[in-house]
Amino acid sequence: MTRKARWFLFAILCVGVGLYPISYFLAGSSFGIRGSKDEALLMDVVWNAAFYVHIGMGGLALAVGWTQFVTRLRGKYPGAHRLLGKVYVGAVLLSGLAAVYIGFFATGGIVAAAGFVSLGVIWLATTASAWWLIKNRRVEEHQLMMTYSFAACFAAVTLRLWMPVLVHSLGDFVTAYRIVAWLCWVPNLGVAYLMSRRQLPTRELVTS
Repeated sequence: MTRKARWFLFAILCVGVGLYPISYFLAGSSFGIRGSKDEALLMDVVWNAAFYVHIGMGGLALAVGWTQFVTRLRGKYPGAHRLLGKVYVGAVLLSGLAAVYIGFFATGGIVAAAGFVSLGVIWLATTASAWWLIKNRRVEEHQLMMTYSFAACFAAVTLRLWMPVLVHSLGDFVTAYRIVAWLCWVPNLGVAYLMSRRQLPTRELVTS
């Protein structure tokens, strides 16, 4: 697969999964993961507000976040890059806070809850760090931290890629969900780390 084809696939996955939350706003109350929740939780006003903020703002972050890695956009349209970056950070702030809250109610008990709450905290922390770094004009460190931030964001995609495989292999949704609560983001951060290590020799050469 060519580099251009990989970028196209990456963009399609981000935009496609980013738009997926629209289905929850159009479908019934038991659509998707909501179908695994008990009636009392589905009637909870705070949980519902957090759920819809999480999926709505999370979808927005995913749909616009990938553009921050397009070199041509950064170079040719820096204003658009900064605007989309602000949209991404704002969306992550809202979605991440909501994610931490609803994570405590995750299907699959404490194992799944720990996975999703950890993901939410890491997403918030890496994004806040990336924002602080660029405000202090530490561009290279900002770019690296944004890689980790979007690796956490991309968990929305990898979760949907892994779930059918796990459910088919294990034959049990709850067990699969406990596993995917960690599998959807831990490898992503590993890939982000490898990407940062690959860039490290170049950065050291520039600064030495």
